[in-house]
Amino acid sequence: MLHHLSIGVRDLDLAGRFYDAALGALGYRRVFEDDTAIGYGVIDDEDLLCLKLRDDAQPPGAGFHIAFSASSRAAVDAFHAAALKIGGLDHGVPGLRPDYGDHYYAAFLVDPDGHRIEAVINAPAS
Repeated sequence: MLHHLSIGVRDLDLAGRFYDAALGALGYRRVFEDDTAIGYGVIDDEDLLCLKLRDDAQPPGAGFHIAFSASSRAAVDAFHAAALKIGGLDHGVPGLRPDYGDHYYAAFLVDPDGHRIEAVINAPAS
């Protein structure tokens, strides 16, 4: 359904380091960058998430978050740990979320600009 998503950030360098760590743990990488934007994905020049430098950037309100697909529970754990080292705030430690399903394993964070993000795998442990 979605082609890509863009979010505003106030400090592109800090946001880039944060998302390099968090998304790198999930197998995503920078696929383009310039002075005002950084795009993440898996294919060069085809961003799935774009950080846009904006002095007045504000995160969306309560109820909005971005959930990234993870390939394993270990990747969810790595996402959480890596992001905390770069200024992320814990918003839910890695673990099963039985309210969402028997195999829903996720971690939740708040990025340096206040965006709520999640990494999730919804599959039996292997």
